[in-house]
Amino acid sequence: MERVRPRRPMERVRLAREIVAAYLQARRELRRAPIESVVAALRSEASPSPLTPGPLALEEARRLGWVVARTLKLMPGDTRCLARSLVLTRLLARRGIPAKLVIGARGGPGFLAHAWVECDGQPVLSPGDESFGRLVEL
Repeated sequence: MERVRPRRPMERVRLAREIVAAYLQARRELRRAPIESVVAALRSEASPSPLTPGPLALEEARRLGWVVARTLKLMPGDTRCLARSLVLTRLLARRGIPAKLVIGARGGPGFLAHAWVECDGQPVLSPGDESFGRLVEL
């Protein structure tokens, strides 16, 4: 099976710029539109030739998820689960990798919500513990 090759230094720089641009777009869109519209806008530049779901797409999705999380840790502002998930959704769409953004919640005292991304039914960003019930998949 073909493996995903390591990124060259200039590719890393371009990827970091793409992540920052997607983050800024997601923040801007969230201020003026419901989440469904934000996800649609972030996916609007989807690749015309989607990748077939499978191990290679899943491996690339996980690598991108790791890079997004690491890059956004350096950004000011709210870069928690929803921001990371929105940014990753954009990156995956641009590469033709099908994915779902999942939003879940845990009730009871201290209500808590969480967002993550799944590719081919597998989590790419941490789904949290098993106490989060799925509310919506986008």
